[in-house]
Amino acid sequence: MNATKRLDLIPPYLFAELERKIAEKRAEGVDVISLGIGDPDMPTFPAVVAAGQAALADPSTHQYPSNRGRPEFRNALSAFYKRRFGVDIDPETEVIPAIGAKECIFNLSLAFLDPSDVALASDPGYPVYTAGPVLAGAEAWKMPLVPSRGFTPDLAAIPGEILERAKLMFINYPNNPTGAIVPDGFFAEVVEFAKNNQILVVHDNAYSETTYDGYVAPSFLATPGAKEVGVEVFSLSKGYNMTGWRCAAILGNADAIASYWKLKSNIDSCLLLEAQIKYRQRSI
Repeated sequence: MNATKRLDLIPPYLFAELERKIAEKRAEGVDVISLGIGDPDMPTFPAVVAAGQAALADPSTHQYPSNRGRPEFRNALSAFYKRRFGVDIDPETEVIPAIGAKECIFNLSLAFLDPSDVALASDPGYPVYTAGPVLAGAEAWKMPLVPSRGFTPDLAAIPGEILERAKLMFINYPNNPTGAIVPDGFFAEVVEFAKNNQILVVHDNAYSETTYDGYVAPSFLATPGAKEVGVEVFSLSKGYNMTGWRCAAILGNADAIASYWKLKSNIDSCLLLEAQIKYRQRSI
């Protein structure tokens, strides 16, 4: 059997390869310190586990979930964004659950990129920023993160030919893998850039709750005008020790989220209900 040619355009998934090599070394008796995929080494908080166990016993979680997500989950995310970031989110139109940030980021490429389109991807960055566009039949153009700019891309250095075809931009602060926090003014620069070039910004907000020395990470959506040009992917994996729960959400521009939902509803049946029902107004 011959797989699709688009699979030949991407390398094996980086973290899967690292996992394979680590397993080989450990089988040889080598004590390996993994520098692969980031996974909390502590269990999920007991209160979250208890709520999940109770939700599993609730008969209302035993059927297909709504592909828009349960109201409890959407309302909890809306309340959290208001409390934590000062951002107003309409729970009816501006938030939908995702089966982890990875699914969401990949499906945005399918929803917004046609052949010959370009996604601008932070480099170094999460491999899905570049693999997703290629698997969608489009192109990924890497934006180097410049140390002298606080590990932000130089947007003015993007060639005009690339800008004419660019439809998506993937950014991520606090940043993986550099650890950089967003410099003052950069989000505002991105908003103006996206407006001028009709680009949808995707801010991967996986690490906002994993910060140090009193720093409080902002949401991209708190930037004036951000909801006009962008969405944010919020994940419970890292900050809540919930990588295995595959629990995330996309928030922001209502039109973009409607397009994501149209695609997603034809691909899967939404986040596991047990992972949604446990949320209440103060649970996140």
